[in-house]
Amino acid sequence: MKRIGISLVFFVALAAAVAQTNATTRVLSLQDCFAEALQHNFDVRIERYAPEESLLNLNAAYAGYDPTLSLSATHSQNDAGGFLNSSVATNFVPAFTGTNFTPYQTIATNNAGIAITRQNAFNSDLKGSLPWGMTYDLNGNVTDETTADRSGGAVGATVSQPLLQNFWIDKTRLGIRAAKNTLKYSEQQLRLQLITTVTAVENAYYELVYARENLKVQEQALNLAQTQLDQDRQRVQVGSLAPLDVQQDEAQVAQSRASLIAAQFTLASDENTLKNLITDNYTQWHDVDIEPATTLEAVRQLFDVQDSWNKGLTARPDLVQARLTLEQMGIQLKYDRNQIFPQLDLTGSYGFNGAGHQSSDSFNQYAAANRPFFSYGAQFSVPLANVGARNAYKSDKAVEQQDLLKLKQLEQNVMVQIDDAVKQAQAAWESAAATKQARIYAEAALDAEQKKYAVGKSTTFTVLQLQNTLTADRAAEIRALANYNEDLANLAQQEGSTLERRKIDVQAK
Repeated sequence: MKRIGISLVFFVALAAAVAQTNATTRVLSLQDCFAEALQHNFDVRIERYAPEESLLNLNAAYAGYDPTLSLSATHSQNDAGGFLNSSVATNFVPAFTGTNFTPYQTIATNNAGIAITRQNAFNSDLKGSLPWGMTYDLNGNVTDETTADRSGGAVGATVSQPLLQNFWIDKTRLGIRAAKNTLKYSEQQLRLQLITTVTAVENAYYELVYARENLKVQEQALNLAQTQLDQDRQRVQVGSLAPLDVQQDEAQVAQSRASLIAAQFTLASDENTLKNLITDNYTQWHDVDIEPATTLEAVRQLFDVQDSWNKGLTARPDLVQARLTLEQMGIQLKYDRNQIFPQLDLTGSYGFNGAGHQSSDSFNQYAAANRPFFSYGAQFSVPLANVGARNAYKSDKAVEQQDLLKLKQLEQNVMVQIDDAVKQAQAAWESAAATKQARIYAEAALDAEQKKYAVGKSTTFTVLQLQNTLTADRAAEIRALANYNEDLANLAQQEGSTLERRKIDVQAK
């Protein structure tokens, strides 16, 4: 039964090996994976829209300065009924109040003594606001009295300039500054996503390298166990070894094959993890066997906690976002404080009247500018208690203090995270060196024990133990190498220097 079980395990391993052989192999460097991920990673593609949306919202915030043009034309006729004296016709002189024109009211009578009024009115208006808070209104109107052959109207401009409330900031300027802040925030969010994705790709890549190297280690372990089994079977045949010792060898072979199958599954799983990070179409990569172009090695790096702190406190996107949040509240506070002030506006208007028999006569008088009107003054208003504005300012002031504390807390957390990451990388470097020495010693110990075993001075049990030790030390060495490289990537992520470290230039458009 044991041999049947071992045979089944062997055929499963063989089938997995055949599947790997039939797959298309593609050699990828770490930079190749970065390039694929930056172009195809779903998280990156999704986050790329955020700055674009924020930019469009910023452009929309300037709509507060868009002038509004209104045009209207009206024809009216009014049949007022009969008069006692059908020859009566009354004309009213036009009146002007600022730029508001009260047209002629002409009453004409027909032969039956019925009063009929006909008018054609044309009005235009252009109003808007300016970046310093001033509002303007340019308007003109002409009214023709067709029943009395008269025309009249006015053209002019009215302006209002706030001196206190809404002077240095108003709702439009608040919206624009907030939108600019949001754009910067979304750019940092994209940068944060890129750092996260690049780090994930780097870790997945090194995990894949480790999985392939670990597969080789397990294959070497199986070869050692199989060689030991073959040699001991020959010793049993010549009578120099007890048959029970061969069972230990067979158990070792079965265990090595099981470890090999587990290593193959880990390799396939790690390969899928990397594929998921670098593609938006998994079906195209499903049958691709990714072969890393990089081997695991430990490149010495000098660590400086102070330098890492400076990088992190300056470049980490989440810290930049926290400062932008505090800046956003400062903009809101500036607006809230301005709303506490009373409203004091300077107002003025200026224009020209026109009248005549036809519309062209009115337009000629506009051009002649000989019938002006104007006004100027000031308007003052203030809520007596102003409870809403004062409490809104105090509330946002408390929120600002809260955001400031959150920023300081985040800065401290960043320093702790960077300090831990530096220590972790240092420990990984030392572990890589130690496991390398352990593997060298394990190889030497197994070689010596095998020589002793060949002359009958050792046992199968001892040799198998040393084989297991060597396999474990080989796996530990490549695990330490992978950990060191991943810890360097994680340190760069904590510093916020991942993109610069990998020479990835990102510009949000």
